[in-house]
Amino acid sequence: MMSTRCAVILFLLFAPGDRHVTASVEFPTLDHLHTKVPPDIQEAAVKALATRALGDNAKFFQFKVDSELGVPNRDSFKLQTVQNVIHVTGTTGVAAAWGLQYYLKHYQGFHFSWGGDQKTWRGFRPVPDPGIKITSNDRFRYYQNVCTSSYSFVWWNWTRWEREIDWMALNGINLPLAFTGQEAIWQKVYLKLGLSQKDLDEHFAGPAFLAWGRMGNMRGFGGPIPQTWLDNQLKLQHQILRRMRELGMLPVLPGFAGHIPEGFTRVYPNVNCTRLGGWAGFADPKYCCTYLLDPNDPMFVKVGQAFIEEMSKEFNGTNHIYNADTFNEMTPSSGALSYISGAGKAVFKGMESGDPQAIWLMQAWLFLSSFWNADRAKALLTSVPQGRMIVLDLNAERQPLYEQLDSFAGQPFIWCMLHNFGGVLGLQGQTESVNKGPFKARAYPNSSMIGIGLTPEGINQNDVIYEFMNENIAREKPVNTITWFMNYADRRYGISSLNVQTGWIYLMHSIYNCTDRHDDFSNNNIPTQRPRLSPPIKPDVWYDPKVVIAAWKYFVSDSSKLKSSDLFRYDLVDVTRQVLQLLGLQYYTIMITAYKSKNATLFNTTSGMFIELLTDMDTLLSSDQHFLLGAWIADAHNMAESEAERKLYEYNARNQVTLWGPNGEILDYAAKQWGGLVGKYYLPRWLLFINQLKEALSKGQKFNQTAFNKNVFSQVEQPFTFDTTPFPVQPQGDSVQVVRTIFKKYFPSTRSKFFKKLKQFTPHGKKYMKYATRWLKKNPRVINKLVEKWQRMNTRL
Repeated sequence: MMSTRCAVILFLLFAPGDRHVTASVEFPTLDHLHTKVPPDIQEAAVKALATRALGDNAKFFQFKVDSELGVPNRDSFKLQTVQNVIHVTGTTGVAAAWGLQYYLKHYQGFHFSWGGDQKTWRGFRPVPDPGIKITSNDRFRYYQNVCTSSYSFVWWNWTRWEREIDWMALNGINLPLAFTGQEAIWQKVYLKLGLSQKDLDEHFAGPAFLAWGRMGNMRGFGGPIPQTWLDNQLKLQHQILRRMRELGMLPVLPGFAGHIPEGFTRVYPNVNCTRLGGWAGFADPKYCCTYLLDPNDPMFVKVGQAFIEEMSKEFNGTNHIYNADTFNEMTPSSGALSYISGAGKAVFKGMESGDPQAIWLMQAWLFLSSFWNADRAKALLTSVPQGRMIVLDLNAERQPLYEQLDSFAGQPFIWCMLHNFGGVLGLQGQTESVNKGPFKARAYPNSSMIGIGLTPEGINQNDVIYEFMNENIAREKPVNTITWFMNYADRRYGISSLNVQTGWIYLMHSIYNCTDRHDDFSNNNIPTQRPRLSPPIKPDVWYDPKVVIAAWKYFVSDSSKLKSSDLFRYDLVDVTRQVLQLLGLQYYTIMITAYKSKNATLFNTTSGMFIELLTDMDTLLSSDQHFLLGAWIADAHNMAESEAERKLYEYNARNQVTLWGPNGEILDYAAKQWGGLVGKYYLPRWLLFINQLKEALSKGQKFNQTAFNKNVFSQVEQPFTFDTTPFPVQPQGDSVQVVRTIFKKYFPSTRSKFFKKLKQFTPHGKKYMKYATRWLKKNPRVINKLVEKWQRMNTRL
């Protein structure tokens, strides 16, 4: 690895000429899925995108849309230089935008990401004759999880949506989910069917929880939704669809999955329906146990048809693809194959009745449940005519299902990278799986793969792994990851640094190379997990912590050189946050060891160290715009048109990232390590926990976890969700200086032998603390050295 540091890396450009991989399977049933927007409108949309991205430098580009350019049912672009102008020709507007991004990345060293852009123009650079032509590997590039609309998009205005659609186009995404504003359509449908507005107020979930109301997981919580929200979101959806279509994308709209308001049973008392069970801890009848129309009831198809027709009328037609997930994380009322097949037929029939060319797009997440054996899965998949359903292999980088389900019984599928749960912050990724997985899926016998996709529950994290995945759009084979990560660092910052390149290589070989499926990375993290004594907090540490700490050192070492880059500052804070998370686990483990050993002196010292670390973490996160609770709440406020709406939206915003439910039903699932949230929510929880442990030690009593849980809920957690105390919306302090101070203070603690053993402890699950405590007791010098270094460094600082 060290020899790689010393190597001179040359950026390898694709050789001029045509290139594309062997075409994958074709489905004539999908041939009508192509843009109907005239080429001149698409060309104008790409030109406008280029102007937004490049300003005056957009004058160096000319765009043309030619659907005959490439292989049928694939996107292609061609780059040529003509009289000091780069001519970009694409089969669609998306393909032309993808071609623009290819040029900017490989000839100008540009970088576009959620975290920001690096756009240092290096002067006009021509494409050598005869030019470059590239064709996509697959028909589709899909984007979004049904949860992303709530975890990340919920408070977006058109300005933020416009930037996101630009990002989609530049990355060649042509099949995006478009779920905004659907409640306004449902309102029209249900009111026409005789339901009241009160019925809908009780049915629709609040803005931050709409995703799970749409899937029938729960209902009503976080509402009722104001009419202004419904109206404004519908207007926003018009803007979103217009721009997506202008660029030649095929927006995926919602379909009817069978979930209905309770009031439906009052208006239609003879309707045949079942009430689903509770979901994820939701047990209050006010919020749980939604109603599902029986697939054999004639109203099922009637409602499905009415919704498609109303949506088509509102949006001047559709692009014929509809998403519906009837049993997402919900167990069907019957396991009979006839029932399951009937449910699938009814969902599709509702779509087809409203649109004879309908294609059902379905997430395969439900098949990860033990309920769905091979026969039941096949019954659902084959309930729809071959090629009229597209399946998202949603979590393919960890748990691909196409092999287990025989290419989804022959239905076309898209290989997806889920990657993130709940929008939780944390460095992680499955680089090798993403590098090789799509090629393996295409090569599977009788593969029905038709695309790749990004399906994160939340975005605005780990930019690197998404750019790496997006390049699978046209890769001919897996890439050299070392070279790729080094080039990524240069593009992202616009400044070459061998130390920072090395830091990225270290991250790639450790935290971004997870191979243990890593389904629980969002759980059991310090400081976002509710404090507890037993079972101990134990995150999944699939990587060598020492390698991540070494990467941190390399980032800090060149922070003066790169401090002018906002993206570097963002990454510097993020890597530092990850190290503090690791140190928090070390301090927590030693603190609990001291408590169990009844060593009050050591407990007081290490608990003080722990609290100070969380305080410093809050200072760190508050120094960068990307990590501010205040920005999240301010975006929620900006959607409000009255004080009542402002309070409702703030409650939604606060509750989602903390309790996730009125009583903590999905506590800490969407946890964020944000400035303000650490200092005013997580830190008070830990202070209460530590004080109750101290009291138990002093009185010689056993710590009562149940009593603590009740106390922390009533004293910290629930009050926080109803609080309206403002938080800063601008960063505080210089993040580079903050990181340097933190590095001086905490780097000595990272030298602890604890981190050499951490990877061995964590696989033991509930036995983690037993193993760690035993080892710490056998190695008291580890604790003594840690405390001595801490005290010495604090004295210096």
